[in-house]
Amino acid sequence: MKYLELFVEGIKSFGNYFWNEITFQVSPWYQNYFWWLIALSLVVWALEILFPWRKNQAIFRKDFWLDTFYMFFNFYLFKLVFFSGLALVSAQAFTDLLGGNTQVVSLFDARELPYWMQILVFFLAMDFVQWLVHVLLHRVEFLWQFHKVHHSVEEMGFAAHLRYHWMENVFYTPAKYLVFLLIGGFEPSSVFVIYYINIAIGHLNHANLNLDYGPLKYLLNNPKMHIWHHAKELPENHPHGMNYGISLSIWDYLFSTHYIPFSGRDIQLGFDELEKFPKNFRDQLIYPFGRKQKS
Repeated sequence: MKYLELFVEGIKSFGNYFWNEITFQVSPWYQNYFWWLIALSLVVWALEILFPWRKNQAIFRKDFWLDTFYMFFNFYLFKLVFFSGLALVSAQAFTDLLGGNTQVVSLFDARELPYWMQILVFFLAMDFVQWLVHVLLHRVEFLWQFHKVHHSVEEMGFAAHLRYHWMENVFYTPAKYLVFLLIGGFEPSSVFVIYYINIAIGHLNHANLNLDYGPLKYLLNNPKMHIWHHAKELPENHPHGMNYGISLSIWDYLFSTHYIPFSGRDIQLGFDELEKFPKNFRDQLIYPFGRKQKS
């Protein structure tokens, strides 16, 4: 009964917060994820229109509206209906498992660090565990069936960043929560800053922009690197994929999973037999659960 009540509480809490975001009742005002996402999307879309890398790509590219729906579904509708409650229950269950003392698994207390270092440590740790999960999404057949939704993008644009199956939340969230457990005491504002940075970099990675950030390309993921991650044809030495970085590219260079043989501006995107993959939202969500589906 306790977990059921927590589940309902999580849904209600997120619903109230979501409404406060929409109606500009969030305090402080700049921690408004909803309007930040909209403002960021409009800015990156404007950059795509003004400075397109693929100049023949339409402003409303293929599946533009499908990707836009995915963006709001994964960030808000799915959380409102189910995931916010599940996340609260999962966190409490883990706390109960540890006897209420989550500090027993903490490596150190981040409150001992300067604020800027808290942000840096949190950013690096979070990005690395997400990189690991991303590698597994490509290498484990069961997980790949869900990740195919993201790789069904045929024309890259900022909103493709958030086209993914809702089950990916289930895969990524435990890894993120592990970071909170191992490195305790983060200031809430540091989480907020990292969230903004990750979303901005993710939008830019998928945008139709000719960017690689010069020497910083070995540190930051970028559109000219990430487009190869979506390549339909994979090289023999990377049969499961390459360029797995979420915000940072450094992990791919450290673990030799980087691959940028030439400009990928006009390469074909997707995966084998993409033409057989569902094209609408409902069928894409059902697809991974189908018993007859093959890689």
